[in-house]
Amino acid sequence: MNISLLRVVLCNNFLFLFMINNNFKNNVLGVRIDNLSYAEIIKKIKKFLTDSHFHQIVTVNPEFVLEAQKNYPFKQILNQSNLNIADGVGIKLAFYYLGTKLKQRLAGADLIIEILRIASVKKIPLFLVINQEGLSSFKETRSAILRLYPQLKINGITISKKTDLSLYKKLSFSLPTILFCNLGAPDQEFFINFQKNAKLRLAMGVGGSFDFLTGKVKRAPIFMRQIGLEWCWRIFQQKQNCWKRIKRVFNAVIVFSIKLFFKR
Repeated sequence: MNISLLRVVLCNNFLFLFMINNNFKNNVLGVRIDNLSYAEIIKKIKKFLTDSHFHQIVTVNPEFVLEAQKNYPFKQILNQSNLNIADGVGIKLAFYYLGTKLKQRLAGADLIIEILRIASVKKIPLFLVINQEGLSSFKETRSAILRLYPQLKINGITISKKTDLSLYKKLSFSLPTILFCNLGAPDQEFFINFQKNAKLRLAMGVGGSFDFLTGKVKRAPIFMRQIGLEWCWRIFQQKQNCWKRIKRVFNAVIVFSIKLFFKR
C-alpha cells in the first residue's frame, strides 16, 4: 500500500475513534452535555445573540437525565438543544466516573444573572413566561430584574401548567428577544421548543431561579453551593414540600448513581 494512502487511512481512523470517545465522554445516560469552560459558555451565548435564528439553552441536572430515560420526546429536545450546560454536582461526578473532567458546573440561577447583564449591555429585550402556580408573579419578577438592570425592557405572560402548552406555539416578537421560562422541567423545555421563532434569539428554562431573584426563596450560602450541598439547604428551606424535595434528592443522588453504574 502506498505510504501516503496509509497515512490518510490511519489519520481518518484516529479521528473517527477520537470523535467516538469524545462523544462518549460528553454523554451521560444518553443525554449530551457540552463540556465547556465558563469563558467558552459565555462566548457561545454572545454568539447566539448575534445569529439571526433561534437558540435553546438547557441547564442539565441529574433529574433532567432521569426524566429523559422515560420521556423520549424530552430526551430529543435535550440532545437537539444548542447548548447543554452541566448543572448539579451529580453531573460533575458522572463525568469523573466516566473518565473525564468537567470543565464547568454552572447553576441556572447563576447563568441567568450573566445573561441579564449581557442583555442589558446589548439592549436586548426580555420576555418572561411565568408559572401561574409558582411563588413569584410576573410583576414581582419584573421588578426584581429591573432593580438589577433598570434599563431592560421586559414583557411576558403568565400561564398555567394545567393548560395545553401547545396552544402557545409561535409567540410573536417584533425585535430580537431573550426568553426565560420557569414552568419547570420538562414543561419549560417543551414550551420553549414550541417557539423556534427567528426573532427569539435565545431561550432558556430557569426553574426556580425567579424565586431567588424575588427573594421568595433564599439560596444556599456560597460555600454550600461550591461543595455541591445546595440540595441539602433547600430541604430545610422549603419545609412545606420537605418530603417531595427528599424524594427528588433520592432520585438525583441514589437512583441516578445506580443507573449510571449499570449503564456505563
